[in-house]
Amino acid sequence: MTNFTENTASNDSDNQGNVLALFDLDHTLLDVDSDYLWGEYVVTHKLVDEDEYRRLNQLFYDQYIAGTLDATEYNEFVAKFLTTLPLERLHELREDYIRYEIEPHIRPKALSVLKEHLALGHTVVIISATNDFVVSAIAERFDVPPENVLATPLEIVDERYTGRLTDKPNFQEGKLYHLEKWLNKKAAAGIKFDTTYAYSDSKNDIPLLDWADIAVCVSPDDALHAHALAHRWAVEDWAI
Repeated sequence: MTNFTENTASNDSDNQGNVLALFDLDHTLLDVDSDYLWGEYVVTHKLVDEDEYRRLNQLFYDQYIAGTLDATEYNEFVAKFLTTLPLERLHELREDYIRYEIEPHIRPKALSVLKEHLALGHTVVIISATNDFVVSAIAERFDVPPENVLATPLEIVDERYTGRLTDKPNFQEGKLYHLEKWLNKKAAAGIKFDTTYAYSDSKNDIPLLDWADIAVCVSPDDALHAHALAHRWAVEDWAI
C-alpha cells in the first residue's frame, strides 16, 4: 500500500477537502531523464552535430547531477535546436521520441500511485525542470492535462520556437515560484487545497518537498535519502 493511501485512510479521505499531488517527472514517474534522452534522440537521428551536441548534453547532465547546473543556459541550449524546424515537424519527432524512448520507461509503481490519486478525485500536477515542449506531451500519457503541467517555459513566436525562455526555469526554488503562480490562479477561481503531496527523487527538489504537507522521496539520490531520514520523510522504492 502506498504512503499516500495510508495517510488518506488515517485522515478519512471523505473529509480531507481538496488534495493536490505534485509529481516530479525524471527518475520519479520515469526511470530515465527525459531531457537528457531527448538530446540523445536528436543526436541519434542526426538532427544536430553529433560530437558537439553529445558533449554539451553530457556536460549539462553531469552539472545537473552535481547540483551546479545553470538551468537557463541549459534550456537555451535545448531550445536552440527547436528553432531549426517548424512546429509540425517537431511534434512528429516528439511523438516518435515518446513512443519509443519514453513509454517503455514509465515506472509501473509511479503510474499506479498517480492513478490512485486521480481515482480519489485529487488534482495531479506534473512539475518538472525539463522544458514544456517535452513535458506537456509526456504528461498526456499520464492523463494529466496541459493546465496541470509545470515545466520550464520556452518561447514560441509566430509558430516557431525562438530559443528563449519566457520565465524562470522550473528548477530547484524555481518550482516553488511557478507553483505559487499556479496556486494563485486556482485561488482566483475559488479553488484551494487542504493537503499537498510531493513526490521526487532528487536533492534539487528539497525546497518543493519541504513545502508540501507530505513529502515522499522516490528511489532518492544519496543526498535526498539522507535528508529524508533526517526529516522523517517517507522513502519509497519505485525502481523495482
